[in-house]
Amino acid sequence: MAFTTKRTILFGDCDPAGIVYTPRIAHFVVEAVHEFLTHILGGSGIRALFAMNILPPARALSIEFLATMAWDDIIELEVDCTEIKTTSFTFAVLARNHLNDVTFRATLTQVCVSPETKRPIAMPESLRRALSTARNN
Repeated sequence: MAFTTKRTILFGDCDPAGIVYTPRIAHFVVEAVHEFLTHILGGSGIRALFAMNILPPARALSIEFLATMAWDDIIELEVDCTEIKTTSFTFAVLARNHLNDVTFRATLTQVCVSPETKRPIAMPESLRRALSTARNN
């Protein structure tokens, strides 16, 4: 079962015409994934990853824009963990507006990196379990 969160488009997210700046969408994706991690890890998601002694940099981010978003729009973001590998994990994010139209689709892949060596390391078992459980529900 997917995790869902909502976000209101703020004035600062938009250009002078009131339409969302393209780079802000990447921020929306990362925010939604962090909320998903917080949900499945039972506390601040990023702090929980740090406590597992991993850094979670992005390896890949892809966004497909499908409908305009404007100031004061409320979007619903659905997050699913779609892939779990040895050192990385991938999320799909789907955003919908109040009419239930899909406004964008995105994928984000993050890598488990050692804070000491800055090299990929095996995913901690506790993270693998949490992601697997979320993926299978």
